[in-house]
Amino acid sequence: MYRIMVIEDHEKIRNELCDFLNKNGYECISVNDFEHVMEAIQKHNPDLILLDLNLPVYDGHYICREVRKSNQNVAIIVVTSRDSDMDELISMNLGADDFITKPYNLQILLARIARILHRTYESGGSNILSINDILLDIGKSTVTYQNKSIDLTKNELRIMHCLFQNKNKIVSREELMKHMWDCEIFVDDNTLTVNINRLRKKLEYLRLDDMIQTKRGMGYMIYED
Repeated sequence: MYRIMVIEDHEKIRNELCDFLNKNGYECISVNDFEHVMEAIQKHNPDLILLDLNLPVYDGHYICREVRKSNQNVAIIVVTSRDSDMDELISMNLGADDFITKPYNLQILLARIARILHRTYESGGSNILSINDILLDIGKSTVTYQNKSIDLTKNELRIMHCLFQNKNKIVSREELMKHMWDCEIFVDDNTLTVNINRLRKKLEYLRLDDMIQTKRGMGYMIYED
């Protein structure tokens, strides 16, 4: 049974959402002490977090950022009444897996939850892909080379997974964005650029500065010798 944590300050919405999730086969935990949200996340170790942005004490963007500093694996869905493109872009750049605006259809929310949980915990498994002694561990979300490892965010992992699967082939930016979010509504060119740049910065630690090759006007690729 997957454990879902609801971080929502509106008590009625919070309780109704938890009741709905419990009835649909999930273990739901809610937070009502907003000064100690991070402690609650560490204590209960949820598989997925439903996160509002408009919260007392700390807003949702701050919580998303802090969670991703210590946990790259937990799935995060931002559920909020704030529907600006900038809020969505910031949320995705901070490591959120999905962005849903209120009011929402509960059945659609349930389908989004199921899709992300499957993608995060079931489809990846513990597969390890390799190129030139570089290991991409899908289950652990890491890249290892010459006994050094780096942790990847979910978006970084999706980029690497797509490039590894298409080694020696040019992958267009459109293909990468579709692979990252599985839904055209979340495609954003700037977000992809931000994630590619962050990923390259991490790869520098492994002395893999030139691992991801840019093919100007076409996309990206990884070579296997």
